[in-house]
Amino acid sequence: MLEKENWNKLTEEEQRVILRKGTEMPFTGEYNSVKESGIFVCRQCESPLYSTSDKFDSGCGWPSFDDEIKGSVRRVLDADGRRVEIVCANCNGHLGHVFEGEQFTSKNTRHCVNSISLKFKKGN
Repeated sequence: MLEKENWNKLTEEEQRVILRKGTEMPFTGEYNSVKESGIFVCRQCESPLYSTSDKFDSGCGWPSFDDEIKGSVRRVLDADGRRVEIVCANCNGHLGHVFEGEQFTSKNTRHCVNSISLKFKKGN
């Protein structure tokens, strides 16, 4: 994990999503279809967030996970008061939203994450 002064420099589009809570267009992210073994980390601070063992295809157009690496993600009531935002527990970077009760997996949870908020590290 990188210390704050060494966080990765973000592009304008990464800033729009990660810092200003934007959303990338569905089915455009580079990690929507990744099935290789590895770990997804926060693009800004490189904290480990998700394992590919918890990734599943929900058909929603964004990478979906039914669990996070323990302690890595915080849930925050979204500004709209209806959805629950998920942020990196280390840097507070916006990841996406979490939904429960959809019956996609036995854990009954879907973290819907913007690919642009992640980096993928193979084989971890």
